[in-house]
Amino acid sequence: MTWHFDTLAIHGGQPNDPATGAVNIPVYQTSTFGQIEPGVTRGFDYARTNHPTRRALEENLAALEGARHGVAFASGMAAINGAIVALLSKGDHVVSTRDLYGGAWRIFTKLWARFGVEFTFVDTTDPANVAAALRAETKLLWLETPSNPLLKITDIAACTAAVRDRGIVTVVDNTFASPCLQRPLELGADVVLHSTTKYINGHSDALGGVVITDRDDLHERLRFFQNAVGAVPGPQDCFLIARGAKTLGLRVERHCDSAETIANYLDGFDGVARVHFPGLAAHPSHAIARKQMKRFGAVLAIELDLDLEGTRRFARALRLWTVAESLGGVKSLVSHPATMTHASVEPEVRREVGIGDSLLRLSVGLEDPRDLIADLEQALAAARAGTLAEAVSA
Repeated sequence: MTWHFDTLAIHGGQPNDPATGAVNIPVYQTSTFGQIEPGVTRGFDYARTNHPTRRALEENLAALEGARHGVAFASGMAAINGAIVALLSKGDHVVSTRDLYGGAWRIFTKLWARFGVEFTFVDTTDPANVAAALRAETKLLWLETPSNPLLKITDIAACTAAVRDRGIVTVVDNTFASPCLQRPLELGADVVLHSTTKYINGHSDALGGVVITDRDDLHERLRFFQNAVGAVPGPQDCFLIARGAKTLGLRVERHCDSAETIANYLDGFDGVARVHFPGLAAHPSHAIARKQMKRFGAVLAIELDLDLEGTRRFARALRLWTVAESLGGVKSLVSHPATMTHASVEPEVRREVGIGDSLLRLSVGLEDPRDLIADLEQALAAARAGTLAEAVSA
């Protein structure tokens, strides 16, 4: 039987407990498992290697991406470092999205580059840039779409087609979209990455990451790395993330409704210089987003008509939005990429990409959008009043 997304979110890899009939997979709070005799187990021996609560989560998230294999980690960064980039060897080359999460940039350029892995960062919104960057040594194509923080959209199918016959593994960071809105494996990707901390968990109460693939060969290697490195989530985090996944479809629909309302309201609003959101018709990749995504997501970025100090005043004046790292939770969050999520990216690189001092990333939560808009309005008025007062005093 083929199930639809919301049914998979509740039932995929989540059968009732056979021992008790419990409708939720139990939190098996144990680090080791008794064996029938040496080397003969009931499917589990040590929690780093395998764990029933973690296995249920992995099967559930794989089902949501239309895949057979999920490999869970303690965070999104643990999934990147402990599994995906571990596929590479000295001398290998990676082509990556240029506008990407600062943590990924940091681990690529500050860690793996030291070990002889080379990285080329290009604007992947033009597939020709991907094709031009390929080398004989290219082993991995890293795509982040929508991108963090500028919400750029990469045509996954076009980029995967450019590397399909060269033995290059294509990875898509699908964190911003979630499997509810975008299924990269169906568009030709080999591997999908999620920070499950974000939309999949959805409640800002658990860290996690997952790597998903339909390829048996990649799964075998990723599973080996998971066990060897040991950066696995604990059973309570697995339980919380699986619980969040059950309402992913419902939550994301509301997130998207509110984000579209707010983006359209702010577009052209006095004091807002620019809104980055693929749901706006003027967005450069609006047509591609419409083609490969169910909806446009719930993260947007805005550039204010303020300098750095004015932007700080705006953030301090917010009452309902929380200034914080992360995204995808029920509470609306604002981050300042230049000093928060992308602080580890060199200033000249930030400027080249387009991450300026007045750029803010907004993760739209589940509050009433009218209240969220009112808070943005009053914060902007307060920030601009402060600017005016400074000008008068000068």
